[in-house]
Amino acid sequence: MLQQFLLVAGAHFLALLSPGPDFFLILRYAMARGRGPAALVSLGIGLANALFILLAMGGLMALDAEADAFIAVQWAGAAFLLFMGLQFIRQAGETRLDAATLGETAAPSSAAAGALLAGLASGLLNPKNALFYASLFAVLHARDTPAGLQGLYAAWMIAAVLGWDLLVGHLAGHPRLIRRFGHGLRHIERLAGALLILLGLGIVATRLDPGLLAFA
Repeated sequence: MLQQFLLVAGAHFLALLSPGPDFFLILRYAMARGRGPAALVSLGIGLANALFILLAMGGLMALDAEADAFIAVQWAGAAFLLFMGLQFIRQAGETRLDAATLGETAAPSSAAAGALLAGLASGLLNPKNALFYASLFAVLHARDTPAGLQGLYAAWMIAAVLGWDLLVGHLAGHPRLIRRFGHGLRHIERLAGALLILLGLGIVATRLDPGLLAFA
């Protein structure tokens, strides 16, 4: 059981280390708006992952890359990534950073809700999240892993996602780091926007040529 847990936890953590839409969204919020909004984005992402994990654990997510629901998630995810990428590029340089005061003033409730929803949308509209958890729990179901042990895996993965995202936001929102990258934020936002657009175009490419899905 310990060996299986280490394999599951290791695979999940390696997936977390791979920079994706969630990572760039947290990074941008942390550097442009502070640790508080970045934490709310992280919470939204954590909730989205928790939903996918619970659905996969209950066997309610069919692992079918050509199912209508999965295709719809892919197209919605591509549109979201393209939109966010264009927003990052369009708004690059508009935010003025002040490391001494950033994050000390409470954000308006509308801004807080926006950060939470942005994280939730990023997590829900990333088809790789759905496919990863569906694949993982399909293997666990096939090996007749006890429900209690699957619940332990689910709790671990939810905690790992939230903990990692909060750590990324905390480190990226550090005043010293903000001072160091403040003048280059415009370029950082543009680069992140370009990478998000590339990720979105990658999803579009897999839909135009489903044979690419295995490499996406």
